[in-house]
Amino acid sequence: MNEFTHFNEQGRAKMVDISDKDTTIRTAVARSSILVNNDIYQGITSHKMKKGDVLAVAQVSGIMAAKKTWDIIPMCHPISLKGVDISFAWEQAEDNWKLIIKAEVKTKGSTGVEMEALTAASVTALTVYDMCKAVDKGMIIGPTYLLKKTGGKNGDYCYQDNVGCKK
Repeated sequence: MNEFTHFNEQGRAKMVDISDKDTTIRTAVARSSILVNNDIYQGITSHKMKKGDVLAVAQVSGIMAAKKTWDIIPMCHPISLKGVDISFAWEQAEDNWKLIIKAEVKTKGSTGVEMEALTAASVTALTVYDMCKAVDKGMIIGPTYLLKKTGGKNGDYCYQDNVGCKK
């Protein structure tokens, strides 16, 4: 197991010094989901939700969240993101529908963008919840996890079930 890098000699929290790390292209893809009932699915897909176009708003929200990750996760560095993309897919889940959210983030820098991708996926799901909660508060968010990451000294990572990922 790697030693924790976010503690100083006194055992107190610190922001890691990345000034000596190489600048490389770094990417991360995170996944989340939200389980909704049929009424919400129909409202979203027919663009009839009272608060507006749920997926458009959630997509912009996820992009904004990726850009502001360093504001809410204390030890994250401010990163100049080069690209953020949020995509959606629907899966039927018995009597409900699952909205699959994929957040892809890219930078050219000296630290990775895993937290930005995870934050984007999470906030996208939270935004869907917020826009649909008047119809049903029983929506279920998650799981949220890192699908893959590339770049950096620790190399590439692929989640075990990620189809199309080279191990």
